[in-house]
Amino acid sequence: MPITPLQDLPGRACSIAGALEVVGDRWALLVVREVSMGSHRFTDIAHGTGAPRDRLTARLNDLVEVGVLERRPYSTAPPRSSYHLTKSGRDLIPVLQALLQWGDRWVAEEPTVRLHHAPGDHPDHPVDLAWTCRTCGEPVNGSPVRRVLTSQDAAE
Repeated sequence: MPITPLQDLPGRACSIAGALEVVGDRWALLVVREVSMGSHRFTDIAHGTGAPRDRLTARLNDLVEVGVLERRPYSTAPPRSSYHLTKSGRDLIPVLQALLQWGDRWVAEEPTVRLHHAPGDHPDHPVDLAWTCRTCGEPVNGSPVRRVLTSQDAAE
């Protein structure tokens, strides 16, 4: 599954559309979730996602091809590999956290997973996703954010 250039996607050329081409499938994000939580072998990923084996095989191959996962051989007889997040894959963790928070608020009657930060000897602290300005470091949640069109968007 090669990455499709944004200008070749239908509709507005947008990084969201491009990202969804790569990980917009249910199984893709569930694979990333499982690998990020420590499941690295096919059987563990299959169990955690509930994906049909053929669909999981295809998704793992796709995610390796686009650089979200990497394969690491752990057996030669029979040949088997484990799956690990690349930097690209690790950068998806906040996306999963945002979906978890949204699902906790709007879908789940009672959340089944909570994310906690355990700083040193202190008690665990609940974690919430927050936007920050990449220039000044200020929190953005609740602050106005404006969309700035690139030259390509402005020309359309």
